[in-house]
Amino acid sequence: MHDDRSLVEARLKRVLDERVRPAVYPESVPLEVAVWHAPGEPVPVAEGLAAEPEPIEVGARWGAPWGTSWFRVSGTVPEAWAGRTVEAILDLGFDENMPGFQCEGLVYRPDGTPVKGLNPRNQWVRVAAPAEGGEQVRLHIEAASNPVILDYHPFLPTQLGDKETAGSDPQYTLTRMDLAVFDETVWQLVIDLEVLGELMAELPVESARRWDILRAVDKALDALDLQDVNGTADRARSRLTDVLATPAAPSAHRISAVGHAHIDSAWLWPLRETVRKVARTTSNMTALLDDEPEFVFAMSQAQQWAWVRDHRPEVWARVKKAVADGRFVPAGGMWVESDTNMPGSEAMARQFVHGKRFFLDEFGIENDEAWLPDTFGFAAGLPQIIKAAGSKYLLTQKISWSQTNKFPHHTFQWEGIDGTRIFTHFPPVDTYNCSMKGSEIAHAARNFKDKGVARHSLAPTGWGDGGGGTTREMVAKAARLRDLEGSATVTWETPREFFEKAAAEYPEPPVWVGELYLELHRATLTSQAKTKQGNRRSEHLLREAELWAATAAVRTGFPYPYEDLDRIWKTVLLHQFHDILPGSSIAWVHREARRTYERVAEELTGIVEAAQRALAGEGDTPLVFNAAPHARAGIPAGGARTPAEQDRPARSDRSGGGYVLDNGLLRVEIDARGLVVSAYDIEADRETVAPGRAANLLQLHPDFPNMWDAWDVDAFYRNTVTDLTDADEVVPDGDGVRIVRSFGSSRVTQLLSLAPGERRLTLDTEVDWHETEKFLKLAFPLDVHAERYASETQFGHFHRPTHTNTSWEAAKFEACNHRFVHLAEPGWGVAVVNDSTYGHDVTRTVRTDGDGGTTTTVRVSLLRAPRFPDPETDQGVHRFRHALVPGAGIEDAVREGWRINLPERRLTGGGAVAPLVTCDQDAVVVTAVKLADDGSGDVVVRFHEAFGGRARATLTAGFEVADVAVTDLLERPLADAPAPRAEGGRIALRLRPFELMTLRLRRA
Repeated sequence: MHDDRSLVEARLKRVLDERVRPAVYPESVPLEVAVWHAPGEPVPVAEGLAAEPEPIEVGARWGAPWGTSWFRVSGTVPEAWAGRTVEAILDLGFDENMPGFQCEGLVYRPDGTPVKGLNPRNQWVRVAAPAEGGEQVRLHIEAASNPVILDYHPFLPTQLGDKETAGSDPQYTLTRMDLAVFDETVWQLVIDLEVLGELMAELPVESARRWDILRAVDKALDALDLQDVNGTADRARSRLTDVLATPAAPSAHRISAVGHAHIDSAWLWPLRETVRKVARTTSNMTALLDDEPEFVFAMSQAQQWAWVRDHRPEVWARVKKAVADGRFVPAGGMWVESDTNMPGSEAMARQFVHGKRFFLDEFGIENDEAWLPDTFGFAAGLPQIIKAAGSKYLLTQKISWSQTNKFPHHTFQWEGIDGTRIFTHFPPVDTYNCSMKGSEIAHAARNFKDKGVARHSLAPTGWGDGGGGTTREMVAKAARLRDLEGSATVTWETPREFFEKAAAEYPEPPVWVGELYLELHRATLTSQAKTKQGNRRSEHLLREAELWAATAAVRTGFPYPYEDLDRIWKTVLLHQFHDILPGSSIAWVHREARRTYERVAEELTGIVEAAQRALAGEGDTPLVFNAAPHARAGIPAGGARTPAEQDRPARSDRSGGGYVLDNGLLRVEIDARGLVVSAYDIEADRETVAPGRAANLLQLHPDFPNMWDAWDVDAFYRNTVTDLTDADEVVPDGDGVRIVRSFGSSRVTQLLSLAPGERRLTLDTEVDWHETEKFLKLAFPLDVHAERYASETQFGHFHRPTHTNTSWEAAKFEACNHRFVHLAEPGWGVAVVNDSTYGHDVTRTVRTDGDGGTTTTVRVSLLRAPRFPDPETDQGVHRFRHALVPGAGIEDAVREGWRINLPERRLTGGGAVAPLVTCDQDAVVVTAVKLADDGSGDVVVRFHEAFGGRARATLTAGFEVADVAVTDLLERPLADAPAPRAEGGRIALRLRPFELMTLRLRRA
């Protein structure tokens, strides 16, 4: 037989594009349209419906950036359409290639009942089926003219990312506002031909199945009269019946489709717009659930559910009904789909506490899975947090974006720092916006790494970010792919149903140990420094507020601020969303975040001060409160007492210029350039700074990644570096030394000082930053031979190599730490601690002259200056605090990391304040002391082993304890956990390396 394959395939494409798809709506009449433009921020629905609109014509421009326009459309169903299906086609000016990234609408009936969302791939509204001739139609559209930030030429700087700079030019052209007859037979033919054409294109040319489909399609097109598509569509469909009915092979890959709409809680739009995106999408999905009995939709992020409940009660009622029916499924069990690298231990725990509790309180549903398809890598401490929250699965897709190495598994056990393993799945479809295209389904089957031992994968299906979620076309395609030869099989299932099947069929999957590092988006550890500082400060203020309020509540009857703390925690957790905390949102988002963090700090400081005042009582005795988990200068952890006097460090002139700081433990030489050329550990008789090198070295790199400006730093940035060694001044300042440098349009002022009685050099750095597309680093070249180093992560630390033997190691050229980085030789080490930075790099070289030793350089990432999506990223004044700690073991790194983030608080009172709880072992770090969330008055204490070894400790309560229970993160007793013995308020503990534990202490 002659090969006419290309001829038939080309025929199919043209007939579909030019004849069949247009025939879905064979008749139409225009609607009358009027519009009212809200004068500022979005208005309540009732106000929008009541506003008096003015006429507008199709073809007119509308919509200032970030504006809201209320359209009213009205018309009459023609008498000739009686008995037929009629829909309104409402095209606000959509580009079908940009679902989720442009204008959107929510359609209401005149009484305020929401109907469904309008999106680029979802422009229809069912009016009647069957229609009555003469039927009157009136609909209202709340239309958001969100500007296109990520355009066809992406990453170009734009002022559209902030309402204050976006201007007022109309963004869109009203394109179509019609009533139309919907021909379902033609629509079904479109789906038939799309499914078969897409499947055919994925099959091998020599496959008999491909030719069976080709011949069937050819016959269907022969049966179709192109001058009467609507009259012959049924006849064309009949030619496809057999080829669509051929079942899949028993060995076919099995896909669990989960209706989904990944909605970034803020990204290229502000938080307030996400509230509306969620309302539009949930309206769409509840309507689709009514129409499609097999469809299942899952939505994550409890915050987004709360927004619907609080801002769109009319939509919420429909959502609650769909949840009760088991088809609208809460997923993930977290407050938001947060970043997981940067949130601190307690914050990461509270993501699950508040997320799971919301779904339990509202629906009685508990999630088994963490659902994080788009998060930029996963910290090694996360598995035990997932388990401690009562969950057992993890789903993500983002690791498929890695630039260098292909991850070897799609289904596996992920092992965290303490040995906890979590059953994990990466959807091989490699998208969280699956649209049921044949290419996507075929890719999932081909790509699946675990063939031969497993057969199930998951496909999150639907347009996200305000694209409207799953469409009726996707559902129709999935129905044809349920059991179709040549294709993977597709079944709508909940996340729980998928995971239970996947775990049952694969009882011994491979194990991946350590972090799930995304080889992309590394610069999110540095972009938008003030957002990151706001997060870090808020986390530690929350610790203080809970600690002192709980202590004061037990000791003095101080009213514990349950509701305030709950609200503030949720605010902080929201801002840990994976585009806010990483610094990859528009200017508007980060401007609002800065203001929010200021309010949070003010409110939490008020709680701390009120509680401490209640504890201190009346009097003139000077008191220092220590919120850190270790004693310092004689002040117990979680307590207060009068500070002891300490000798001040000495400062002297240095031969050759500069100064020497000496506190008897550490002698630091600062040369005339303001660089640290020596940091000598007197007790260990050991130099810290590598020979011939200088620490406190600011280094400036060009920073223009190939794409994803705020997200990425590409390895070639290191090819060019400028050492900032010129100093405007190096002068004494108190007990320390002040250094001022100017470069470009920027200025740095530093104060270097020694702490009394501590091996700690503190570096306070102020940067007045006005550079563009530059990367600023702070370098510490250390005379340490280390093949690996430790970075703090949630509830412990994680080791990374300092070498680049493999491509996996080389790819980690920028990584995350929390409060410290530590590297060591046996018996002696160095820590670099910080109060607000996360990004860093560690490199090693062997010195070719002199002693031939190893120089290991730790570089802290301070600031970047990308221009997309915020063209003014980080411009202005920033303040950082770091400390170099020579002679530090891991225990010193842990202690100093806490201290730099929790400075002492001083006030006067009646006398010392004893801690509410104490622990006699520094390896056991208490991360939270609080009252139980249920208002019972029970004291909750959370702690973990922090050094990486086994620990025995005694926890002592400063109050009478009636009962002790080991609980999960939600403060529920664990049935299988033996209760520790409590004798006289003393509780004996045994912890394995990095083990996390929560105790609930019932007060007598």
